[in-house]
Amino acid sequence: MKSAALTLLCLTALATQAQASSPDAWAAYDKTVLASCTKASGLKNATPVGNAAQFDDRVGYTALLLQGQYPQKHMKGAQGTELCLYNKQSKTAYVTEWDSIRPAAKAK
Repeated sequence: MKSAALTLLCLTALATQAQASSPDAWAAYDKTVLASCTKASGLKNATPVGNAAQFDDRVGYTALLLQGQYPQKHMKGAQGTELCLYNKQSKTAYVTEWDSIRPAAKAK
């Protein structure tokens, strides 16, 4: 009986140790995602659009939308939007053009 009570006490103590990440840990993670996505995008003056979307750990990705200017000379500084998927396990960012997310310019 004593061993069962001791086991229950130990399990309870371990369960209370499993807490969510601290705000500082999330801020550091967000900074890592932003840096990795910005580097992968290649956009000039890339900035995030809103906050990153944190997917469930079973999915393993964080999504971030970036806006900036296309660096190619023929694009003449046109604005661009890219979607970045950051793989939490490999710590790798993958980007794709996502200009269709922006509303089309109204014709005059």
